[in-house]
Amino acid sequence: MLLRRVIPCLDVADGRVVKGTKFVDLQDQGDPAELAARYAAEGADEIVFLDITAAPERRGTLLEVVRRTATRSFVPLTVGGGVRSEAEMKGVLRAGADKVAVNTSAVLEPSLIKRCARRFGRQCVVVAIDAKRWPGHRGRWEVLVRGGRDRTGLDVVLWAQRAAQMGAGEILLTSIDADGTNRGFDLELLRTVSRAVEIPVVASGGAGGPADFDSAVVDGGADAVLAAGIFHRREYSIGDVKAAMAAAGLPVRIVPSPA
Repeated sequence: MLLRRVIPCLDVADGRVVKGTKFVDLQDQGDPAELAARYAAEGADEIVFLDITAAPERRGTLLEVVRRTATRSFVPLTVGGGVRSEAEMKGVLRAGADKVAVNTSAVLEPSLIKRCARRFGRQCVVVAIDAKRWPGHRGRWEVLVRGGRDRTGLDVVLWAQRAAQMGAGEILLTSIDADGTNRGFDLELLRTVSRAVEIPVVASGGAGGPADFDSAVVDGGADAVLAAGIFHRREYSIGDVKAAMAAAGLPVRIVPSPA
């Protein structure tokens, strides 16, 4: 059985890590390179770095911040935000990313997924989907872009399936409704998308404690679980989460505590 990954997320604005609730009320959480080093030492399986203001500001990724973060992490690094072309994806990979997430640009130009998968390999291409429950449509979610600012009219499940068909190697699925609430992942959303695609799905948005990570995998079908606030605030460590997952019978990579 494949190991289940635990992934801390660095939402970066103006070169600093921030965290809010439902994509608003952002609060400073620290320097991305320092947090990446801490999480790598704690046993993170990967780190996700999202330049969350790149798309709204219509600019490229902050490559210098990516470089600083990559040199401190020593675990696989996924970087997203502001990648609109193959050339920009190449630049992010050269700056130290192992995988690149596309969101707004992929919705605007779906062929970008296919072109990048052909050039760099689908294992490098992550499609990030920000999902919000569709008012009046039970059991359906809409894709939002530009940091959750703009509606698209796209159904999340249909878009996830199309992204997979176009060459995405992984889906990073964030529930805007659950983000920052600490009430747990949106398990219905996770189950629905996980059953609809054959590529890994990373659960994001809503983690409040170790039990939520177990539920995301067991009940939601997630291949990996991602969180930010509970790690940034030191409410729980990555080791706490992995210990709980292991106790629940889930296969995880355990890193020995420093002597």
